[in-house]
Amino acid sequence: MKKNVVCITMGCPSGIGPEIIAKAAAQKKINLAETAVFGDYNIINHYINLYKLKLKINRFYQFDDKTCLRPNELNLLDFNNCDLSKIKFGKVSAESGKASLDYIVSAVDCVLNKNAGAVVTCPINKDALHKAGCPFPGHTELLGFLTNTKNFGMMLAGKYLRVLLVTTHIGIKKIPEKISKESVLNSIMLAHNSLKSDFGIKKPRIAVLSLNPHCGENGLFGYEEIKYIFPAVSEAVKKGVSAKGPFSSDTLFPKVKNNFDCVVCMYHDQGLIPLKLISFGEGVNITLGLPIIRTSVDHGTAYDITGKNQAHFGSLVEAVNQAKIICRNRKI
Repeated sequence: MKKNVVCITMGCPSGIGPEIIAKAAAQKKINLAETAVFGDYNIINHYINLYKLKLKINRFYQFDDKTCLRPNELNLLDFNNCDLSKIKFGKVSAESGKASLDYIVSAVDCVLNKNAGAVVTCPINKDALHKAGCPFPGHTELLGFLTNTKNFGMMLAGKYLRVLLVTTHIGIKKIPEKISKESVLNSIMLAHNSLKSDFGIKKPRIAVLSLNPHCGENGLFGYEEIKYIFPAVSEAVKKGVSAKGPFSSDTLFPKVKNNFDCVVCMYHDQGLIPLKLISFGEGVNITLGLPIIRTSVDHGTAYDITGKNQAHFGSLVEAVNQAKIICRNRKI
């Protein structure tokens, strides 16, 4: 097993994933000898030529113990699945969705079979994924399916803030029906266990947010805090977890630094807006609860800047570094 190898999926070929990979590799911001990119030669080479990058590609077609990863080249498992006549940069297409899906499925399978240590994913486009026939709303849910995991969670980690989401990619009007004592408690326990095993924090401190403004004002704005969130926090405390809440998000976030190791948030934007305000371009997306290690960038495909030499690779570098840290903490 190549325990120290991180598999980087190229993400959507039409987005900035291949661009940030090529730039990070050219500037040697990632350890090339310990990374294998799952992607397409034509797309990666396009950006090398476009930006005149000093980067060679070590191209291979299967990845196993016999594969030689070179320390001064971008090591690429070439799927050869991108037809440049059909894939348009900055545009949604079924072809791009299918290609990005191929990289994810293969990388996950590689780590499940212990041929590598972790998966780092570059951004995909959900519309393209759906056009390719994939029913999942994002990486997180797809990874849960591929690893046959029922209890998983989406954490974003930045400079001093970590957030874990109880609900992820669903419409605002559907959020209340997904909030239950069980779903909140599961998220608290996922955060607690990950902070200990993946981040090496012996006694994690967890804050839990309310769903409604002002914690529901004793039921005036909603009963989720009374019926589900507070009981979940109380149950977690009984299990020995240092959890507090529910807190109103507008008053909690200014007090997070030095007081809490993670904030459990009820929905996507409740957690990601403050996280990205503090750490955009340096944040890392981590899927908790999986039998594999998976980290990702904190941004999307950015079709609007694809090919304009404006994409930054900082989040990709942090995602690779975080994956390596988790590997060491788990002794993989």
